[in-house]
Amino acid sequence: MAQVNGKEVKSLSEVTVRFAGDSGDGMQLTGSQFSDTTALVGNDLSTLPDYPAEIRAPAGTLYGVSGFQLHFSSNDIHTPGDTPDVLVAMNPAALKINLKDLKQGGVVIVNEDSFDSKNLKMAGYSVNPLDDESLTGYKVHQVPITTLTQTALKESKLGTKEVQRCKNFFALGMMYWMFSRPIEPTLEWIESKFKGNEDLIWANQKALKSGYYFGEQTEIFTTRFTVDPAKLPKGTYRNVSGNEAIALGFVAAAELSNLPLFLGSYPITPASDILHYLSKYKNYGVKTFQAEDEIAGIASAIGAAFGGSLAITTTSGPGVALKTEAMGLAVMTELPLVIINIQRGGPSTGLPTKTEQADLFQAIYGRNGEAPIPVIATSTPSDCFYLSIEAAKIALKYMTPVMLLSDGYIANGSEPWKLPNVDELETFHKEFRTEVENFNSYDRDENLARPWAVPGTPGLEHRIGGLEKHHITGNVSYDPDNHDFMVRLRAQKVAEIVKDVPDLEVRGDQEGELLVLGWGGTYGAITEAVDRILANGMNVSQAHLKYLNPFPKNLGDVLSRFKTILIPELNLGQLATVIRATYLREVVSLTKIKGLPFKSMEVESKISEILGGSNGK
Repeated sequence: MAQVNGKEVKSLSEVTVRFAGDSGDGMQLTGSQFSDTTALVGNDLSTLPDYPAEIRAPAGTLYGVSGFQLHFSSNDIHTPGDTPDVLVAMNPAALKINLKDLKQGGVVIVNEDSFDSKNLKMAGYSVNPLDDESLTGYKVHQVPITTLTQTALKESKLGTKEVQRCKNFFALGMMYWMFSRPIEPTLEWIESKFKGNEDLIWANQKALKSGYYFGEQTEIFTTRFTVDPAKLPKGTYRNVSGNEAIALGFVAAAELSNLPLFLGSYPITPASDILHYLSKYKNYGVKTFQAEDEIAGIASAIGAAFGGSLAITTTSGPGVALKTEAMGLAVMTELPLVIINIQRGGPSTGLPTKTEQADLFQAIYGRNGEAPIPVIATSTPSDCFYLSIEAAKIALKYMTPVMLLSDGYIANGSEPWKLPNVDELETFHKEFRTEVENFNSYDRDENLARPWAVPGTPGLEHRIGGLEKHHITGNVSYDPDNHDFMVRLRAQKVAEIVKDVPDLEVRGDQEGELLVLGWGGTYGAITEAVDRILANGMNVSQAHLKYLNPFPKNLGDVLSRFKTILIPELNLGQLATVIRATYLREVVSLTKIKGLPFKSMEVESKISEILGGSNGK
């Protein structure tokens, strides 16, 4: 172990850090800055922001605690970590909520200034945990963060409250020192963020530097750590969240399809960031419309699709419920539309800021009448970019609404994203119908897609709407045989999308004792669990579904080659139910509905239970 300036420097392969404090303590910003800097250093990383639903819960209360967990490594990683190695707790409530998750022997850094009688009472402590044996078994560092921040900023022109708000940057500076991170990127970010307010720039930069040099000069910390850059494939990387990747994906899809992009949306957690991101791309011809409600959001997108735009609408489960009738209208009018559902805890308002993947039934079946639509699901933040392009491609090729599923964990989490070579992204231009001769609004091409005739095209006037359409002509029809024919035709069109769905790939042995089948944000936890099981000499295989309607054409064959199928889901077994109904195959369901993603150890434990702790070969 090396020494620098009298401090031991220890090299680690991976670390999990959790920042926690009151919702007004800036923990999300602190975690985001630490993540961005860690990405610049070259580590692989995965994050888990966790914040309360209340806009401003009473300060010091348990339900006002906001957290941000970051797992970074010199190796390839897939989750934000099961248990933190380091907990930064800015108040007693943050300590009480998060201590149970910390590894035994882990590091606790607390803002001792906040452990006064008022905050202890608000957190439900009868005795100060810094004074009893509550923290036995942990490496505890008590730092007067608030006082040190005030001392550092004694020459500031800011008021007392504004000075105290800078304490998160002091804490961030300490962590930058502890884990050998550079402070320059955050100094530049502060200058850009608070441009025009020199007092705020000076104060936040001073707090950051003071925290960093406190770590270097104090005798409290005797060790700092280094984590070498990860050996990632060669390329240019940037840190990206799932929601930002979706926004970038649809900007790219508009360019690749040579169509203007229109987003009609109503703000809803955790989907609102997509609206915020896309509103910045006006120079790419992107139009964003913040509607007065969910119905207006999707209705405006349907209108934009009718007018020749690549049209999308963003929401979460409660918003999908409100958009349902309009989704049926998009099915009937056969217009290209992408509905992006960033799933959250339900039902009703449920857990607005917590993750869940319980909208699968809603996505596949949740409309009146026979109204099938394709459904695809993202699995990682960077995957969101490519699946957004795929959703747009399917919608345009088959003239159909498509649902793209993500969830709060993927949407708010981030990871390094290798920037794609733009020249390698395939174009998928959709031609508008301009020829007048033999035009009928419900003609069919080889994909059973009807023509896209933009309003105002001379000679192509036609009727669309929610009433059943006559085959070919598009006239309103109440004929029973025609209705039966059209219902089956629309279902056939969606079913035939399977020809563009790649075969499901199996990681590991192609047949055997156990296949772990996942979808959506369970990918990371499953992957790390499978890796550890394989390292222990047991036999297990893995497959992950991105196409949920229609399924890959080889899914039935894959399932038939394994004795047991395990399906982990953040719901009560929705994919398991669909698999049983579709393939008449019994499966083992592993479910969790706590507003949190799976820990890899939870999946690993279930795999070991099924295999009986022995090699499954």
